[in-house]
Amino acid sequence: NFPLACFYYTEEKLGQAERTELDAHFENLMSRADCTKNWTEKIYRQTEVLLQPNPSARIEEFLVTNAELLGHYMEDAAREFGAGSPYGSTLIKVGECERHLGASEREFLQTASISFLNPLRNFLEGDWRTISKERRLLENLRLDLDVCKARLKKAKVAEAKAAAPDFQETRPRNYVLSASASAAEQELRVAQTEFDRQAEVTRLLLEGISSTHVNHLRCLNEFVEAQAVYYKQCHLHMQELQKELGRMPNAFAINSIHSAGPGGSAADGELSPVETDTLKIEEVQAPATGTRKAKVLYDYDAADSSELSLLADELITVYTVPGMDSDWLIGERGNHKGKVPVTYLELLS
Repeated sequence: NFPLACFYYTEEKLGQAERTELDAHFENLMSRADCTKNWTEKIYRQTEVLLQPNPSARIEEFLVTNAELLGHYMEDAAREFGAGSPYGSTLIKVGECERHLGASEREFLQTASISFLNPLRNFLEGDWRTISKERRLLENLRLDLDVCKARLKKAKVAEAKAAAPDFQETRPRNYVLSASASAAEQELRVAQTEFDRQAEVTRLLLEGISSTHVNHLRCLNEFVEAQAVYYKQCHLHMQELQKELGRMPNAFAINSIHSAGPGGSAADGELSPVETDTLKIEEVQAPATGTRKAKVLYDYDAADSSELSLLADELITVYTVPGMDSDWLIGERGNHKGKVPVTYLELLS
């Protein structure tokens, strides 16, 4: 019946043949399944781009991330330059942080791949292929059913014409036509049974899309959780690095306030640095001129009573004292004051 089915399909497209229509619920199920497949495919591909910028390397095979490699290079460079030098010691700290960032990234990539990418891929390569196969089979059975309907209709039309008396007919024409209609009816019953059975199988698979949505929802929550953990770890690593760099003397070449402020006098380098343990914060007084406002960039926990704890985005008053390390300033917030690292501040004009 394949050539006949193809011929009938062509006539359907041309509007010259009747078509067995599925009920509205079934059509809605198919539309919902198609929508699920299309958007799952798009989300899967874009997530893959996010997690796997290099298509030639599978996520599951990542052994060393770019950040980890950078960290190793920095630590190797520090050994060449001298780990005791300001540059070398800073390279070691930054390199260690990069390795931590890379390890967090690798863990996130693997977790996201297992909890999110794999289920999406399994749906596209497993469940959806099964649904597509059964839908194609249903369409073929529908064509067979419509062919049988057309054949029975044709036999009944011929039988009706033969019912008129023809005195010149010598063969048992009515008998032959009745047998033809009977055979067509039997074929139609078989085709209808097969079509109904396949429609039920396909309907059950399509209704399973609801379970797919529930599963993908769970996977989506796991993906978000993995991403949140990853970014939180990165934020903590960077905060710790900022603190360590802020405590390292001469980690950055930063101009002190008095070198840029209107009352500065230490630009000539005549004053010797004041040691941390000899600086008594309670005795420090703000200068008449040279104070500035500063915005805090990151949270900072005071290491001892001589330092001032900071909260990101707050505004404080800052100033320097003669002989103070240029990496530190005196910060005041209300009645509280203490040393604060310059690297945690944005000085305002």
